[in-house]
Amino acid sequence: MENIKQIFKDRPHWMNAIMVFCAYMTFIYMPFDLFYKSVADDQEVWFGFMLTGWYAKATEPLHWLIYGAGFYGFLKMKTWMWPWASVYVAQVAIGMLVWSLLYAGSGITGAIAFVLFSSLAYALWRAKPLFNDLKLEEAEVSADEPETT
Repeated sequence: MENIKQIFKDRPHWMNAIMVFCAYMTFIYMPFDLFYKSVADDQEVWFGFMLTGWYAKATEPLHWLIYGAGFYGFLKMKTWMWPWASVYVAQVAIGMLVWSLLYAGSGITGAIAFVLFSSLAYALWRAKPLFNDLKLEEAEVSADEPETT
């Protein structure tokens, strides 16, 4: 249990939530989407434009890579996550607005999603000092070693 607490202690709760979401997408949803879901049912959205069928299936590995990189980057608080996490989430905000106008027929839900994801992108942009290549393994090892005087 202490190891799990150690994983979550060095970042804000909202960032832990993003990390858990990336882990879910990396290890549960994307493998299901890629290997189990039929091509006929497949849909992927990029920049607000929906791809279906084989076009969607062909782009799934890229989404899988993005979520995997996001999980690893948040887990280790890698410096390369800034500004890329913020840029990706800003793209999602724009994509939500575009998608709602093109496919949902209502700009209201897209506008709400745009505001929420834009706020998240701004929070990630301001979080630059947190992305400092956290070394959890080193912290655990040094905590287990007896102090020398």
